Amino acid sequence: MPAAFSAALALATAGCSGNQPPRTPPAMVPAGDPVNCVQTSQIRSTQVQDDQTIDFTMRNGQVFRNTLPNRCPGLGFSRAFSYSTSTSQLCSVDIITVIEQGGGPRRGASCGLGQFVPAKPADAPK
Repeated sequence: MPAAFSAALALATAGCSGNQPPRTPPAMVPAGDPVNCVQTSQIRSTQVQDDQTIDFTMRNGQVFRNTLPNRCPGLGFSRAFSYSTSTSQLCSVDIITVIEQGGGPRRGASCGLGQFVPAKPADAPK
């Protein structure tokens, strides 16, 4: 893999039409120790839950919940973000940028990530 690997990801949920009510992230419980980085090539999808919570689903089905250290304005409304990294990993020291919808996509707030916590639904069998 080249040293100057650059990844960008912009994800939006279908039907992102504006007046979405705020939602509470689904209850998840830790399923292992937090990690600082995940391999970008292993990220299958992301689900923005609110202004501070993103669930990363990996190719093997494992979910990592990332709770940002601070609220990221517009993230929960737009449910879309991008990132750029010079390595093959996305880490807790990296920054995401909200992609605002309406009148064409444009850059919104930039916010730092937190640690990636392996998680499973709270009601999942043990």
